[in-house]
Amino acid sequence: MSKMRLRGFENASGQRHVSEDDRYLYRREEPRFRLVIIGTGTMGQEHMRVAALLGRARIHGIYDTQSLSMDTAEANFLSLQSQPLVRYNDLSSACNDPAADALLICTPNHTHFDVLRTAMQSNKPIFLEKPMATELQDAAEIVRANEAYESFIQIGLQYRYKPQYLEAFREALDNRALGQIKTVSVSEYRPPFLDKVDQWNKFARLSGGTLVEKCCHYFDLINLLAEARPQRVYASGGQAVNFVDFERNGVKSDIDDHAFVAIDYANGVRASFTLNMFCPDFAEELIVVGDAGRLKAEEYHDIHRSGSGNASLTIKLGENGLSKTSDLTYPRAIEQSGHHGSTYFEHIALMDRLEGKEVDSATPRQGMWAMVVASAAQQSLALGRPIDVDRFILDHDLASLLNR
Repeated sequence: MSKMRLRGFENASGQRHVSEDDRYLYRREEPRFRLVIIGTGTMGQEHMRVAALLGRARIHGIYDTQSLSMDTAEANFLSLQSQPLVRYNDLSSACNDPAADALLICTPNHTHFDVLRTAMQSNKPIFLEKPMATELQDAAEIVRANEAYESFIQIGLQYRYKPQYLEAFREALDNRALGQIKTVSVSEYRPPFLDKVDQWNKFARLSGGTLVEKCCHYFDLINLLAEARPQRVYASGGQAVNFVDFERNGVKSDIDDHAFVAIDYANGVRASFTLNMFCPDFAEELIVVGDAGRLKAEEYHDIHRSGSGNASLTIKLGENGLSKTSDLTYPRAIEQSGHHGSTYFEHIALMDRLEGKEVDSATPRQGMWAMVVASAAQQSLALGRPIDVDRFILDHDLASLLNR
């Protein structure tokens, strides 16, 4: 049985008089694994914080092509870990350090494929942030390479660990509380993309496009709930408000800021996704309806006021059974560590896998299917017509990989 953590006490100033010899509830286990973070921007630093909070691994080293990013990450990390960080001068050195147990790739989207190819030469376990690539052919190469890889690649689709979606999976898939699922609807309303180094997320050729970059999370959730192969995708959207006057090096931003996507699945499940990225706050909603009931999972966060976000799940079964509403939370320290605590539980899956345990983390093949839906939606949006997924797969020479 694992020991209960009392973070609110172990970190309190009034408890600092308790020496290490007298720490039992407050004692932290020695980290078992050493991690190297490749890419020390926003997500790289989030993974550093979460690793320190979880305590099962320590950050051994960091690498980034931008010295300011490494300087900032190192300065921000000083209060979280006493051991100094190794700073590598090049990617190969970061990947092949014999002292490192695993590599976390958190670089800009368009660099994922090339960085991963270098990282895989190490034969170390690899965590690769989403989206796994910006091009379908690169994603396919990653799936093929993973099948022959002597270690493993975990994809950073951490939304599946958000509390409201974990509970939705439990009720809809494990408990089958809704009966047979018929429709899935997901929406996200949020502010624009944040600033990034070189503003790569303002351009589709570098990010993969908004429906790939941002929304692969949601297509992963929808695929998991549908439990079938997507057959048809139709999308409508564009760039209405965000970055319409932004350009860099003479190139105008072309990133979509809103979209509506409809997806038909082979088993008859129909799904929809709504995105709006010119809102003053964050709101997500998932509605799943089966032949026995309806589930609604919600999350709301007002960035203009302090405090944590709110997540809840409601099940309405009518005469078929018990209806209920649940408030869902992780402990505050976990919730505030990044992405409402989902990155923390993603790290638990990574640590468990490093220990050789069976886990339900995102695989390259699942990441690939999320990209297929997202990329088909991007194409539909550009062409203004529905996309037949089987034809789309054939056109991209993916049938031999995805039809197995």
